[in-house]
Amino acid sequence: MTKTGFFQPDEFLSSIESVDPQDLVAKGYRAVLLDVDNTLVPRDTKQIPETVEQWITAAKDSGLSICLLSNNWHKSVFSYAEQLELPCIYKAMKPVPIAFFAALRRIGAKKKQTIVIGDQLLTDVLGAHLAGMPAIMVSPRARKDLWHTLLLRRLERVLMGDRQPER
Repeated sequence: MTKTGFFQPDEFLSSIESVDPQDLVAKGYRAVLLDVDNTLVPRDTKQIPETVEQWITAAKDSGLSICLLSNNWHKSVFSYAEQLELPCIYKAMKPVPIAFFAALRRIGAKKKQTIVIGDQLLTDVLGAHLAGMPAIMVSPRARKDLWHTLLLRRLERVLMGDRQPER
């Protein structure tokens, strides 16, 4: 378990662009498992923002290995992975840890050197913690979401209280 507990992210930031890849490397991380929907790609536009592409490039240039890890059941995840030139695991069923371990195998990473980044407390953060990895939670890129995700976000607000992104 992490120092913050299963239902709290290790860090809470405003966006993926607020995560400094060099800082991750300085902290000893060598790999990132990265959520897709509303972490990288806004659910309303379904387009990868240029700033996200720049962040991915900077992370790769920093020496980080990255694998996309998505609960999405649509093959659009593969087009995002192709565009970003990243491996991916889809139909992950997060927070179940199995897909987290599959992603680690896919990129040849060790869990003690890997961090998970995503926008949902009860899938990305909880799944990372159940798998024994730290997690950075970012604010969702868009307010539009699936009905079941919106229900989970209500529970998130209860669990997170008035906690706001650190930057």
